[in-house]
Amino acid sequence: MVFLFSCEKTGLLVDCSECVSQEPIEAELTIKLSTQYGITYVNVYQGYLEDSVLFSSVNSYSAKIYINVPINKKYTLTAKYLSTGSVYFAVNSVTPRVKYAKDQCNDPCYYIYDNEVDLRLKYT
Repeated sequence: MVFLFSCEKTGLLVDCSECVSQEPIEAELTIKLSTQYGITYVNVYQGYLEDSVLFSSVNSYSAKIYINVPINKKYTLTAKYLSTGSVYFAVNSVTPRVKYAKDQCNDPCYYIYDNEVDLRLKYT
């Protein structure tokens, strides 16, 4: 009963196909972007946006991009879209973490979670 109401966000299920046997020190962020605006300018900040600690910058035409970051740190991401003279920003944050799955897969393994970021625009 206590497990169901714990503070951990991962829930009850672990995707065993994404497990690794060695504890990772980096996580691959999956960043979802809107593609109908052409090029997207993505900035990854370590910590909060107002701290202005730029970790990485990427320009992309793709719907998804991937960036490796150290785990157990907070990252704030911004996406800048240009559309017919207007500028739109999407902002989101994530803290990638590792969970040790002892009994949920065939072999004990490590599972990275909270590593997906949605920076798609919903309304313009």
